[in-house]
Amino acid sequence: MDFGFSDRTEEYRGRVAAFMAEHIYPNEEKLLAEIASGNRWEPMPFMEVLKDRAKAAGLWNLFLPESDHGAGLTNLEYAPACEEMGRSHFGPEAFNCSAPDTGNMEVLVRYGTEAQKKQWLAPLLAGEIRSAFAMTEVEVASSDATNIETQIRREGDEYVIQGRKWWTSGALDPRCRILIVMGKTDPDNENRHKQQSMILVPLPHPGVTIKRMLPVFGFDEAPHGHAEVYFDNARVPADNMLLGEGRGFEIAQGRLGPGRIHHCMRLIGLAERALERMCRRTKSRSTFGRAISDQSVTQERIAESRIKIEQSRLLTLKAAWMMDTAGNKVARKEIAMIKVAAPNMACEVIDWAIQAFGGAGVTSDYGLAKDYAMARLLRLADGPDEVHRNQIARLELRQYDNSESKHGANAYIPPLDEGDDPLAPPRLVV
Repeated sequence: MDFGFSDRTEEYRGRVAAFMAEHIYPNEEKLLAEIASGNRWEPMPFMEVLKDRAKAAGLWNLFLPESDHGAGLTNLEYAPACEEMGRSHFGPEAFNCSAPDTGNMEVLVRYGTEAQKKQWLAPLLAGEIRSAFAMTEVEVASSDATNIETQIRREGDEYVIQGRKWWTSGALDPRCRILIVMGKTDPDNENRHKQQSMILVPLPHPGVTIKRMLPVFGFDEAPHGHAEVYFDNARVPADNMLLGEGRGFEIAQGRLGPGRIHHCMRLIGLAERALERMCRRTKSRSTFGRAISDQSVTQERIAESRIKIEQSRLLTLKAAWMMDTAGNKVARKEIAMIKVAAPNMACEVIDWAIQAFGGAGVTSDYGLAKDYAMARLLRLADGPDEVHRNQIARLELRQYDNSESKHGANAYIPPLDEGDDPLAPPRLVV
């Protein structure tokens, strides 16, 4: 089994890492100062400078596999570069690789008409505009997307949208020019997965109101943030429908697979940086006459952090490889597994880093509190842990639908005979 990366993968990972070291990390304080001054919901001027630099360096739209619009990296090739971007909250946007734009661009690439691509995909790929995805709702348990109640009804050559969404990330950004909205066009369809559709809604637009921005553990996530959005008889042309009525669930499944694994790639980078900070901090501080790094509890947490990060990385790479070789549908169990594993891992590693920093860890001085808030949010975003665990269990149990066990309930696994390969699969006697 070859665990090495290709030369192409290593090249892009190295180039992204070098760009982060030269342009992102030294300017994090500058970007934070820009957010803090004036209107927090206005874009950061210096981010546009960074985007120009990334584009000039050929590090642009790296997330799109099998596409003429970017580097054409596979999911497996993109993973190490995405991990490097995820080490800073400012990293992904600089490369035009931030959510929800990545998922929305993938939707338009896969499902958009030529006219839709020309109007919305082209400026998104160029980084001229941003986008948002309106799926989650206030009044229902949106972990089951069939619960969605937003109405999309046809009236002549238009669709009329009525409903209330929240966690519509980036909707207040003045650069946000397009929403992808999921709602019901056929609520009485016996097939609950054929009731939903997705439609494109330009911003600003009559009948669409940004009600408020939602904090995450007190962090407002400006200038991006997460919006609550009202649709009050908002009318859009019928041509704005994506793929066709009743295809919304199909589009959602195609969109969320890559989006979920991208979150995990970025979280691994975030956890790596938290571990680095923990190591540096504990080596530089002493308690009771010893460096904190010499305390056994600290060493145990550092060791466990390294183990958990490596486990998550390997599972992420396996899921990416399966997406590339077998397709997103076949890889759905691996995608679900990593979507549970990576956020939980990041929460634990970042929490240990906070503990190592003491009181400083819960301030905004070192960014760990915000890191934790974002990692914790991702145990809910794109499907909560519980939903993914249920799917993993169902797929696991499906193997046993036709018999009590593939090899019988009381299959005996014999001991190794002399000369047997200890790494070979066990022999079953049934």
